[in-house]
Amino acid sequence: MNREQIIDLLHASACSCVIANGERIESFHERGVKDLHRLLCDDRALLDGAFIADKVVGKGAAALMVAGGVQSVYTDVISQGALTLFSQSGVEVEYGVLVENIINRTGTDICPVEKLCKDCLTAEECLPLISKFIESMKR
Repeated sequence: MNREQIIDLLHASACSCVIANGERIESFHERGVKDLHRLLCDDRALLDGAFIADKVVGKGAAALMVAGGVQSVYTDVISQGALTLFSQSGVEVEYGVLVENIINRTGTDICPVEKLCKDCLTAEECLPLISKFIESMKR
């Protein structure tokens, strides 16, 4: 599959993101950054050098992608913080809409992970904050 077909798959299915690395193409369905965090911990090989098509990328998702060695990203919506992180890390990015911040699901505030990572300057600074957030959601 080429990039356009992977982006089409993202929009045609009910998934949150599609990751392509060589012959391996997988769709993911968790909300937020859960899938990316799990992959970074348990299946980093899928991320390393991958192309990701995602619907929404905030700074936390960008940090996980950068830490995993993702090569390029397409997203429908990206936050300024995510775009800056990608630019500093040499990740190629294509997007539909650039927004100041990703908003939470209820539309009442900034996404909690976006808020957590707001003042971080690197992907590495974001990772422990995201891990702690994911752990708190399991309780």
